[in-house]
Amino acid sequence: MALAEALRENGVVGAGGAGFPAEVKARSTVEFLLANGAECEPLLHKDEELMKHFAGGVAEGMALMREAVGAPTALFGIKDKHKAAVAALTPHLEKAGIGFTFLGDFYPSGDEYELVYAATKRLIPAGGIPLQVGCVVNNVETLYNAKLAAEGRPVTHKFVSINGAVRRPGAFWAPVGTPFSELIEHAGGITVDEAGYFVSGLMMGKLTLDLAQPVTKTTCGLIVLPLEHTLVQRRLRPPESMARIGKSACDQCSYCTEFCPRYLLGYDVQPHKVMRSLGFTLTGADNWNQSGELCCACGLCTLYACPEDLYPKEACDDAKTSLRSAGIKFVQTKAVKAHPMKEYRRVPQSMLRERLKVERYEQPTPFTAKQPEPAKVRILTKQHAGQAALPAVREGERVSEGQAVARMAEGALGANVHASIAGTVTAVSAEAIEITR
Repeated sequence: MALAEALRENGVVGAGGAGFPAEVKARSTVEFLLANGAECEPLLHKDEELMKHFAGGVAEGMALMREAVGAPTALFGIKDKHKAAVAALTPHLEKAGIGFTFLGDFYPSGDEYELVYAATKRLIPAGGIPLQVGCVVNNVETLYNAKLAAEGRPVTHKFVSINGAVRRPGAFWAPVGTPFSELIEHAGGITVDEAGYFVSGLMMGKLTLDLAQPVTKTTCGLIVLPLEHTLVQRRLRPPESMARIGKSACDQCSYCTEFCPRYLLGYDVQPHKVMRSLGFTLTGADNWNQSGELCCACGLCTLYACPEDLYPKEACDDAKTSLRSAGIKFVQTKAVKAHPMKEYRRVPQSMLRERLKVERYEQPTPFTAKQPEPAKVRILTKQHAGQAALPAVREGERVSEGQAVARMAEGALGANVHASIAGTVTAVSAEAIEITR
């Protein structure tokens, strides 16, 4: 079976972002294959632990993907501070003829636009994808899953790390569909009275207070902070309040733009101009909103650059929605060229943690082989970009771990879904399949 077919059959999607089906990338033909091991979300260390403890599998998956896409050059992007991970990977990558691209400890070095530029000095066209400059980028866990898929083993577990206000910070495999509450229990419980839970990161992740939510193929982990922490309280503020504060307090200092990683790469992203749309909604909002079309939503403008603690990232999110609703497609007309100050405005992780007031929670999340054993899992049929998978089981049916419980329609973009535990199907809907052990 060709790798692309194995990836589709076994439900492999991008494990570090939006969950783009890996089979699509495997069908490409490119010059460069890049592994993304940058992992720049503060306090999140799951990729670091995966690279240290499963280096051989990651390297093997990368070699398979390289063969599939026919890339003459394969480079592994990793921060040079991760000495143990580099040492674990080196013999496997050398054997496969794969080199390193060493990255500094900056945010957001894991953005694929940043990684492509760091590894190849090529700039992706505005609004484009790495394929347009001859590159395919895969997260390291995706590559590990590619190795498993080639062996006929589907995605049933997700590698996660739990950090912050918990008794036993750590990294481990968890069955897909495990409720967040069991991840927290596996980490020894929280150390505060009430907490907020950041899913997959403080910067680009989502805040939830609902621990019944299930682990998906894209869940990178949970960062636990006290409910009264400023990051939690800021995320709990309603959108209309964010906009009202921005409209009244933004003084157009342009720090949000000057620190924007995409702006520094040469893309026409200017959050300070988007902030003007909050005050000019009847005269020129569409013009200002176009400066947010190419935003990568890294959150640096909102959580680091703005001296007034305003919400330019959220304004850019709204701008993109408004432009789509109006049928406006922004096209950057000037050539993409890196800003001469780019390397001097990078944001070190240590400074970002201090600004976020989370330095006290920066700690290792060591890998443990012991896994949560949930009595019940709730497996979503849409854990990926594209369409939802269609249920392939009935209520009351017995299923084994690894059995396909939802499949993609022929020709549709998406990924098959598999049982993460053996048991009985206790509920089936278009949105999810529940299995009781």
